[in-house]
Amino acid sequence: MIKPFPGFPNPYGGVVKMFKTISTFFITSLLLSACSSVNPMTWFSPHRMVIQQGNYVTEDAVARVKPGMTRSQVRFLLGTPLLNDIFHADRWDYPYRIERQSQPAEEKRLTVFFDKDTVTRVEGNAFPAARPAIDNPPPAGQN
Repeated sequence: MIKPFPGFPNPYGGVVKMFKTISTFFITSLLLSACSSVNPMTWFSPHRMVIQQGNYVTEDAVARVKPGMTRSQVRFLLGTPLLNDIFHADRWDYPYRIERQSQPAEEKRLTVFFDKDTVTRVEGNAFPAARPAIDNPPPAGQN
């Protein structure tokens, strides 16, 4: 090993000291991150889109569907059904599913039953109305 001249500093002493400091910092941060609840693997997760599938049917649209209406009237109010099964021609299904990131999937299903091309009953659930219905008071002078 080559010894430096007396009175001259070791030319490699600063580099070795810097390497020890950097490696100590890196190892310490690595060990501390293993104990933390922050997972660096989730920092780089891909973006998940909001996916909507089906017919968005509201309660106010369903309230307008009455027994005795024709198929074309129901199609006008609720839209074209997503499922029109040839084996069950007397029913239309309106399913809806939405998936949002970090939330459970939300599902709704509405079924309209027909007898000889007229509505007999409506079953299932729909989304709340976009805005609450306001009852119009009668005009002044009329009770």
